[in-house]
Amino acid sequence: MAKKRLIVIGGDAAGMSAAAKARRLDADLGITVFERSPHTSYSACGMPYYIAGMVEKVEDLISRTPEVFRDKYSIDARILHEVTAIDPAAGRVQVVDRQSRKESWEPYDQLLIATGALPFCPELPGSDARGIFGLSTLQSGIRVRRALDEEKPRRAVVVGGGYIGLEMAEALIRRGLEVSLIQRGPQVMETLDAKMGALISEALREIGVQLYLEESLTGFEVQDGRVTAAVTTNRTLPADIVILGMGTRPNTALAAAAGIPLGVKGALKVNARMQTETSGIWGAGDCAESFHLVSREPVHIALGTIANKQGTVAGTNLGDGYATFPGVVGTAVSKICKYEVARTGLQERDLLRLGLQYDTATIKSRTRAGYYPGAGHITVKLLAEKGSGRLLGGQIVGLEGAAKRIDILATALHAGMTVQQIVDLDLSYAPPFSPVWDPVQTAARQLI
Repeated sequence: MAKKRLIVIGGDAAGMSAAAKARRLDADLGITVFERSPHTSYSACGMPYYIAGMVEKVEDLISRTPEVFRDKYSIDARILHEVTAIDPAAGRVQVVDRQSRKESWEPYDQLLIATGALPFCPELPGSDARGIFGLSTLQSGIRVRRALDEEKPRRAVVVGGGYIGLEMAEALIRRGLEVSLIQRGPQVMETLDAKMGALISEALREIGVQLYLEESLTGFEVQDGRVTAAVTTNRTLPADIVILGMGTRPNTALAAAAGIPLGVKGALKVNARMQTETSGIWGAGDCAESFHLVSREPVHIALGTIANKQGTVAGTNLGDGYATFPGVVGTAVSKICKYEVARTGLQERDLLRLGLQYDTATIKSRTRAGYYPGAGHITVKLLAEKGSGRLLGGQIVGLEGAAKRIDILATALHAGMTVQQIVDLDLSYAPPFSPVWDPVQTAARQLI
C-alpha cells in the first residue's frame, strides 16, 4: 500500500506547526514542506529587535532548521523551493527549485496552504528603487540589517503607523538614524481608539521620531536607481532608506489561480477544521480566515499566535485526529518606546458599524501599589454592551507591567463575561504587582 503524502506550502509558523503535529499523530505519513525562502520556523516578530541590534545573531530567531525537521521529525523540509501552481483536479503542485531552476510536478493526497501574508507595496512612482524594504520573511529582515550595517544610512522614512512601522521606527532610532514616519490617519496604531493612539504618538515624538499624520504616500524620488526621498501629499522627506509598514494582505494568489474559494480580504475561506471548500486542500495561518467570537463574523488577522494555533488544528486533522479552531478575539500586544500597548475585542468603530449600543470607560491608574518603587502609569479603556454589561473590547497603554493584563480581558471575552463578573474575579494582589483593585477591575467598576 502506497504511503499517503501531505504537502505543505510554507515553512513558517502555521506550516511547520501543522507538519510537526501531523507527524506526531501519524508516523507513516509522508510529509514534504516547500518553502521559498532560505529559512523554516522562525520568529518574524523578532525582526525589529534583530535589526535594532538587540538580538545579535539571526540564528537566535530560528526555532528549528530544515535539518532538524528532517533528522528528528522525518519531515522533508525543502527550502528555496517555490510552489508556482496547484492542480486540484490531478492532486499535484508545480515546484521550482530556486537554485537550479528545475521544475517538477509533485503529487499529494492532502495539501495544506500556509503561504502567510505579504506586505503592502504600493505601485507608486519609484517604488521599485533600491533602499525600499517591506518586512515579511526573515530574509527580508536580514536584508534590512545588512543595509544598515554596510551602507550606513543617516535618514529613514517609515510608511505606516501599525505594529511593524512603529517597532521599526524605534529600531532605527536605536541605530542612530533620523526617522520620519508617515501615517495616513490622525493617530498611529489604528487598532486602538484615537485617544489611546495619541499616547503612542506622544511617546514616539519623545524619542525623536518626526510624525507626519494625516498624510499619504504618493511616490518616491530616485537617483541612479536608489531612493532619495519619500513624497507625501504635503511634503518631500529626504531618505536613505524607506521601510514600508503599511500592513499586510493574505498571500493567496496561488490559491486563487487554482480556483480555491477566498473569503474576507482575500484570505482562504476555511471551516473550523481549517478545510477549504476544495476537497483535499486545507489552509492555515496569515493566508486564512478566522472567526471573530465577539462580532460573530469572519475576519483576517495576521498574528503568529493565531497561525500556530490554526496550524496545530490543521495538523491534527491531517494526522487523522479531530480538532476545530473556535475563533479569535483579536488580542495583540506590543512594546512601543516606553509604553506597553495591548488590545483585544472590538473598537468603537466596529461597534458603530455593527449597530451595537455600548458604554465606555477609560481610567488612569498604576501598575503597582502607588507607594511601591517602580509603580508606573497605566491607562485602561473598556467597552461594554449597553444594558447587558457584556464586555466587548479593551485597550491598555502603560509602563512596565501593563500589557499582559490584556489577557484577563481576552479570557473574559472568550467566556462572554460581563463587566460585573470581571469586578467579581478573585484576582491576585500584592504591592509589587498591582494596586488592591487591579486597573482592569477599576475600569470595569466604572461601567456598573
